[in-house]
Amino acid sequence: MQRVPVISPDGRPLMPTKPSRARRWLKQGKAKIYPNDLNIFAIQLINEPSGHETQDVVIGIDPGKNFSGVGVQSSKVTLLKLHLILPFPNVTKKMTARRILRRARRGRRINRKLPYDQRCHRAKRLDNRVSKKLPPSIRANRQLELRVVKEVCRLFPISNLVYEYIKARGDKGFSPAMVGQKVMLEWLGEIAPIDTQYGWQTSNLRQWLKLPKDKADKSKAVEETHSNDGVALAASHFIKWREWQSSHARGGNWEGEVSVTLAPFKVIAKPNIYRRQLHFENPDSHKPNLNQYRQRKGGTITPFGFRSGDFVQAEKAKVFYRGWIGGYTETAKSKNVSIYDVNWKRIGQFSPKKVKLLKRSCKLCVV
Repeated sequence: MQRVPVISPDGRPLMPTKPSRARRWLKQGKAKIYPNDLNIFAIQLINEPSGHETQDVVIGIDPGKNFSGVGVQSSKVTLLKLHLILPFPNVTKKMTARRILRRARRGRRINRKLPYDQRCHRAKRLDNRVSKKLPPSIRANRQLELRVVKEVCRLFPISNLVYEYIKARGDKGFSPAMVGQKVMLEWLGEIAPIDTQYGWQTSNLRQWLKLPKDKADKSKAVEETHSNDGVALAASHFIKWREWQSSHARGGNWEGEVSVTLAPFKVIAKPNIYRRQLHFENPDSHKPNLNQYRQRKGGTITPFGFRSGDFVQAEKAKVFYRGWIGGYTETAKSKNVSIYDVNWKRIGQFSPKKVKLLKRSCKLCVV
């Protein structure tokens, strides 16, 4: 049985309730719908509740390089499953393009006809080989996970967090998924008490809970790829593996009790918005009379009242589409806005007159 998050009048999360009870409270005027960035049906009480006692509710986080899984579990019911599409490849592409443009600018500035000691080389401001800052792509991954955890904490009374600690295979010594683990654990430690466990422990518990795992294509946005691992991590708070040994044999068994049930499943991504730049790198070839003209590039505001990242519904040929605003084109003959899906692939271009705003941008794409 699924559960509906309940929020107190002062904004504190309470233990979730049954959908039938939530509908009855709404009908009787005892509660109202609580809007949230995860698009989860939740209610907020109008009057003060009879008590604020809560049970243990745990978040399990299975971090990755391109995808992460999050599960929310109590001892009696699974509350939520999340599949996160991480921004790692998008940030990497943008950083590569920025590096190429920066090197081109520096190359144009230097007069290579002069002797080396007379050239206009800028003195280095820092040694980037000893810097301990997180790479932008890794930081973006961890920040998206942190944002989602904070949003979940606004809906459920989270008591503990369980994070899967990653060890690199082979002789590499590190991997993109490993980098930033220490910083991430520090961030999460400010929210709630946190425990860690290794991947093989998660695998053993997931198999004992009979949660399926799809290892063929981990890019699929289904529960079997990553979110079931998050549920297994959260369930590890309630059941533990205990080893025993006697004079004749040794073994172990699982101690504790937890019930894994059906739960709402959401796919979450970050909109791949192009930030405002002065212009494109090359002049516009479609305007031969203005050889130095360069088109505007990026930006989050359109002249039609929409912003990049807004969730909208568009109509074309009597077919309705839902997606997120990603940009616009404005010429003498036409004006269109581009709409993208959760994977940030363009659905199409639509007339602004046939686009309806459903929700303002919260910098999350939730399906």
